[in-house]
Amino acid sequence: MATNETSEQVMGQGVMSTGDDARIFPDVEACIDCGGCVVACKRTWDVPRDEQRISISTMLEGQPAEPMERYNTNSGGALGQEGASPGETAIPMQCYHCEEAPCVSVCPTDSLIKKDNGFVDVRDNLCVGCQYCLSACPFGAPQFPGSDEGAARLFGNGGTMDKCTMCEERQDIGKGPACAEECATDALLVGDAEEISSELDRRGSDSFFNGVAMEIIFGEDADEFEGSNA
Repeated sequence: MATNETSEQVMGQGVMSTGDDARIFPDVEACIDCGGCVVACKRTWDVPRDEQRISISTMLEGQPAEPMERYNTNSGGALGQEGASPGETAIPMQCYHCEEAPCVSVCPTDSLIKKDNGFVDVRDNLCVGCQYCLSACPFGAPQFPGSDEGAARLFGNGGTMDKCTMCEERQDIGKGPACAEECATDALLVGDAEEISSELDRRGSDSFFNGVAMEIIFGEDADEFEGSNA
């Protein structure tokens, strides 16, 4: 019992369940652009200083929120209101392991696959660095950190693709993704679609993404987010 309680404390409020069919999704209302998720990822997976598997994008930098209901007003809700602006918004961007992953659809070598457990995986030995996945992904998840001495150098232009793995190895032993566990404000939610939707509702937050993006990420389960910006 003590082990389970400790595990729950470590994983934090944002990690509701792990393993097969778990998803990761940002609550932009909670993100404070502290960079803790980036550091956690780099430290856990020894990611080089000039590379990263998660980044924090700033939208509408320097703009005030209208209406000013509260600091950085409900960003997702504001997007659905005519004439309203969410103001400056920080969004943790990474591979969301989409249900309808466009990167998988366009990969000409089947290097990218959607596994039975729900994770989108890269098979390094098949990647030729064509960067089709980068063009297809709406979230900028695919990264090409270096040149390759093999087929990628001959036929592609980017080297072997790298991206967030959602810490699948950690989830296999009951831990959450490092970025989510160490997020100071629980801005990264991990669980199934119903759990993530319920947590956003409990917090009074909406999805920052539009309906098209939500269908890419969650497929048919995007219906769980009725009432949000989706």
